[in-house]
Amino acid sequence: MNQEAAITCMFVDIGGVLLSNGWDRHARKQAAARFALDLTELEERHHLVFETYETGKLTLDEYLDLVIFHQQRPFPREQVQECIFAQTQPYPEMIALLRGLKERHKLKILAVNNEARELNAHRIAKFKLDAFIDGFVSSGFVHMRKPDADIFRLALDIAQVPARQVVCIDDQPLFVQVAEGLGMRGIVHTDYNSTVAGLTALGLTADQDGVHAG
Repeated sequence: MNQEAAITCMFVDIGGVLLSNGWDRHARKQAAARFALDLTELEERHHLVFETYETGKLTLDEYLDLVIFHQQRPFPREQVQECIFAQTQPYPEMIALLRGLKERHKLKILAVNNEARELNAHRIAKFKLDAFIDGFVSSGFVHMRKPDADIFRLALDIAQVPARQVVCIDDQPLFVQVAEGLGMRGIVHTDYNSTVAGLTALGLTADQDGVHAG
């Protein structure tokens, strides 16, 4: 692989990089407390179905039927959906960084992330991710999920960019390893500063005024 090839495309995870994780263990714990649910049962049922749900083979309603509304509840499902959607917090510095890099380096940016369809669509719209991300190769849309290498192959086909020109940013080291195995450069995102340093080492620098303006 030509390590000196210029980066022209970025594959970026959403949850844990641009936004908080949408429906993770912490969010489920909060929901269990709010709705007086048995957390152990909630976790057991969630883990039995979450891969099917996250690959778009269950709708949100179907997921809730299996995980929470398999018995009568004293609250409507709309309250649970609202709770799920309300969990997300943005990481403004990272969003501004990617906006700045895209503008300065004319990058093609694709999201490659594991997330169920309805939640993913909600987060894209609420935080206007489509204003700087060119496409969403999300598990709930494409029916495969990381660490399956095929989701990265699909993203490469969509981007029409050689793997050596792609940098993959993800907060999961395993997923970065899979991307690197296909010839991409990888950055394990742990915090803003280390990711900026990794991008700078690849020749991607952003206008600092632009980074902090958004």
